[in-house]
Amino acid sequence: MKQHLFVVAIASTLLCLTGVRAMTKDEYNVSKERIVADYKVAKARCNTLKGNAKDVCMKKAKGTEDVAKAELEQEYKPSPANARKVTEEKANAAFEVAKEKCDSQSGDAKSACVNQAKANHDKAKADIKAMKG
Repeated sequence: MKQHLFVVAIASTLLCLTGVRAMTKDEYNVSKERIVADYKVAKARCNTLKGNAKDVCMKKAKGTEDVAKAELEQEYKPSPANARKVTEEKANAAFEVAKEKCDSQSGDAKSACVNQAKANHDKAKADIKAMKG
């Protein structure tokens, strides 16, 4: 396990040093493995929490994984579509976390919180749609 982490650390360092150079398939695969490993670690941290704090933590962990995967795709195969995907994943992650945070409230406060989260998400989706045109 330590050797695997060492390889991932070296690959991550090399990714930072590559700069403008295109990412190879091996670098892509190592980065993808790192993202999955980071997600597993984040989930394990969340398991130490209880109730809504755990739920929020899990949403953050999943959102971070989804954004990282989209960013990796954009780095590996840069395109306007992949750039939009990054923005979409960030908006979706923020929305999911915001909705989950609303669950700790009740009544009108919860409704207002959910409505605000939806409004923010709708605005983000409209901004993304404008990117296409």
